[in-house]
Amino acid sequence: IEDLAERCRLRRNELTALASIGALPGRGRRAALWQTAQVEKPKGPLFAELTTTTPSPLDEMTPMEETAADFAVASITTGPHPMEYYRRALDRRRVVTAAALLDKPAGRRVRTAGSVIVRQRPGTARGLLFLTLEDETGMSQAVVMPDQLKKHRRTIVSSSGLIVEGVLQKKDGSLSVKADRFWPIDRLERIPSHDFR
Repeated sequence: IEDLAERCRLRRNELTALASIGALPGRGRRAALWQTAQVEKPKGPLFAELTTTTPSPLDEMTPMEETAADFAVASITTGPHPMEYYRRALDRRRVVTAAALLDKPAGRRVRTAGSVIVRQRPGTARGLLFLTLEDETGMSQAVVMPDQLKKHRRTIVSSSGLIVEGVLQKKDGSLSVKADRFWPIDRLERIPSHDFR
């Protein structure tokens, strides 16, 4: 890592970003972060023997922490979709994937969930809010009526991941959930969304 930093003239924050997303060689992200912290760090006599090859005392990142680091640094991940970490719990709550919505009949009450990637409230939509949710199988749409938006605004606007419940609508090959119940997905890492355009 020292050699890379020297040859490429990388600043510490650049090295830290590379270590955070797993782009540096080594045994793991936290070990790379540990080594990065030692690069160009002035060493007094107490730490003179400490080298970047000293093993990291830090526990390795969990897969969920790795995904969070990917989004924090690069706004994207090559690892699992964040919703995969919640799928078992969602299955227990009868929350279906975006792909599974295709097999459900129109008019049925359903629950689906995902990372909120778009919140859209067009001026021509009479106060309707449209949500695009993304899970590990694809995207789903939710329509929020003005009265529901008023009632659940805080959850809808501030949550990076949502579980929505409502009536499944299918028309002309498209489907959406006319949502009337909303729950935040705890600790879903912030994925940038495109809001109110």
